[in-house]
This record gives sequence, C-alpha cells and structure tokens, in this order.
Amino acid sequence: MRAEIVSVGTELLLGQIVDTDAAYLSKLLPDLGIDMHYRVTVGDNTGRLADAIRQALGRADIVFTIGGLGPTQDDLTKETVAQVVGDEMVLHEEAAEHLRSFFASRGMDMPESNLKQAMIPVRGRVLENPLGTAPGAAFETEDGKVVIVLPGPPRELVPMVKERVIPYLKERIGENTCIIRSRMLKIAGIGESSVEDKVKRLLSSANPTVAPYASLGEVHLRITAKADSAAEADMLIDEMDRKVVGALGEKVVFGRNDDTLESVVVKSLVARGLTLAIAESCTGGLIANRITDVPGCSETFLAGVVSYSNNAKARLLEVCEQLISEHGAVSVEVAAAMAEGARRASGADIGVSTTGIAGPGGETPTKPVGLVYIALSNDEGTVTEKFQFAGTRMDIKQRASQAALDMLRMHLL
Repeated sequence: MRAEIVSVGTELLLGQIVDTDAAYLSKLLPDLGIDMHYRVTVGDNTGRLADAIRQALGRADIVFTIGGLGPTQDDLTKETVAQVVGDEMVLHEEAAEHLRSFFASRGMDMPESNLKQAMIPVRGRVLENPLGTAPGAAFETEDGKVVIVLPGPPRELVPMVKERVIPYLKERIGENTCIIRSRMLKIAGIGESSVEDKVKRLLSSANPTVAPYASLGEVHLRITAKADSAAEADMLIDEMDRKVVGALGEKVVFGRNDDTLESVVVKSLVARGLTLAIAESCTGGLIANRITDVPGCSETFLAGVVSYSNNAKARLLEVCEQLISEHGAVSVEVAAAMAEGARRASGADIGVSTTGIAGPGGETPTKPVGLVYIALSNDEGTVTEKFQFAGTRMDIKQRASQAALDMLRMHLL
C-alpha cells in the first residue's frame, strides 16, 4: 500500500517553519507496511492544493494532508478535499459541542467562523482532536482510497495520529500486510566513496535494500527490509548488518540508529572507568558541548578548556611560550602540549586537544585554512594527527570535533 503526504501552508514554502509533521509521519508509516513514495508541499491556494490532491490520489492509496484546518478564510483543506473526491460536508454536532466547550472553558465567546472546523465528510469519519479546535477527518473515496486530513500544530497532530489515525489505518489495512523496518549503520573515519566501493555488491540487494547517505564527518548506510512480521524483517536486517560490517571492518562502524560518536565515546569511557579532559582552540568548545549533551557524562568528563589565545594556552595549560613562538599555535608540538596540559591540570586519564585554522582568514603560506592538529595524551604517551579539512568555518569546526571524537573512540577500542 502506497501513501503520499501533502503539506499545506505558504509558511512552509517560504521556509518560515520546518515541516516536522511530515518527517514524523514518514518515519511511522513503514512499521504499518505502508510505502511512502512522494511528499509534496503546497501553499494556501485552493487551485494548487486541488491539483496536488488529485495528483496524489492518482499514485497513492492513502493521502495525508497536513494543515489548513483553522477557522480563517485561507484554511480550506477540508473543503478542497471534499471538492476533489466529490463528497459533501455536514456539521458534526459532537465536534461543534467540543468547540463550544473549548472556548467556554477559557471564558471566551466562540466566533461563528470556528464552526467550519466541525464540518466533516458525509462519506468518511471524524478524527477527534482533544488538544485543539480542529478535528481531523478521513475522506473515503468511491474507488477505495482515503484522504486523511490532519491539523498542522505538532502537539495536536502527534496525539491524533497515535490515538485515532493508527487504529483507523490498522482497521482499514487489516493484519495481512507486510512490515517495513529500517536500521541506520553509522560509519566514521572513511569517506562516502570508499564506503560505497567496499559495499558495492550489497547495494544491489532487493530485500533488504542498502542505501548510503553522507553526513558531515561520517557516512550512514540505511538497511531496509520488508517481511510478513517485524521479527522476520529484523532477521533480514541482522544478516545484512553482518555482511556490511564484514565488508567495512568492525572498527569503522561506530553505531546504529540513534547512536552518536559522542554517546559511543562516553559509554566506552564509563565502561572502562576512564576520565577525560579536553583542551580546544579552533573548535571553540564544540567537543566539550557534544560530550556534555550525553546523559551520564559526569561520570567520565572532568574538564574542558577553550584556550583560544596564546596567552590562555600558556597560562591555563602551561604550554611553553617558546614552543608557541618557535612552532606557532597551530602545530604538532603545541597540540601535544595542550593535550598534556589538560590532562595534567584536571588529573584526567586522557587529554584531547585541537588547534587549527577554521578560516576564512588566518592562513599562511605553510598553514592553509582547514589545517587542524588533534592530539591525545595518556599514561603511555602522546600521539598527534594532522588533518586538512574543507568547507566553511562551521564545517571545519564540526569536522574537527568529529575527527577528535573518532580518534578517541579508536584509542578506546
């Protein structure tokens, strides 16, 4: 069974708000065995909305519209759907009473224009909205298709989908439908083209499918399986997961689904009973921020120092001023001294540092924008790696933080 989402609102087209509703639905539908092939965004224009709904009904069994259920003149989604599917709208007395009670509970008089929100299709059903004034509706067409209209505010849409739409869809689809499940494998330390080359033969698999996605500083591989049950789909995914790891190597696959590099690093540090301190220059505290985003990091993270100036490096981390003078702040030597200084000042087991040129200015003939040195210090000594990153200032900072966390992850392995 195929679905399509039509998001309604000129504010979406103008980029004034982000369409989190459509993303929520897109993630939810595969578990019901529903394929999502298209997502469309259209402004508050009746003609264009009607065209979008007709087109969606031409290629999908279930069409979701999001937004346009308010009381104002530009909220015309239900009326437009009724026109397209050839249905009539009638006043739903229970929905109207809910509206009156909603306003009365707030000590307000209800404008008559709000009653348009209580209009529902003759051929279909109302989807109650306990958290707002706009009920949803399911328009059932004569040829067996359905258009489900939903409110725009996420705080109203999400409960309505969970409590009304999912039971309705399960009732309509029945139990004899396939399950679609996905797992995201997350990879660091290797580029997208190299990943694709190593798993090239697996990308042609029909079920489960394997698809690569590039992210800043890492690569994701999505494995998707269709099966008659969740257990069978998971078994297919597990088998493909093993093949991918076998092709890439266990060390480069750092996590799955909601795992992040920082969460994996914190978990590993805690499991080993090790403590961490970080000294940052070009990354400006980004690594420490990512670490402290992880619940439970207080068990392992002792200190973070943003030593941006040469004076701060010398005063806070005891980096020798002569070392900075001879080699420059962006150098192997200073990176090593920063990591050692962070470890020494905090008493941590491991010290990590970054120093580099994030740009767009500050480069020299021998030290271009994007040059970053990352060092790691522990009881066994100090190692430093040189990186040359590309992109904007924020890209370079993000890539440097990613490389530092991955360097730490690999050390812990």
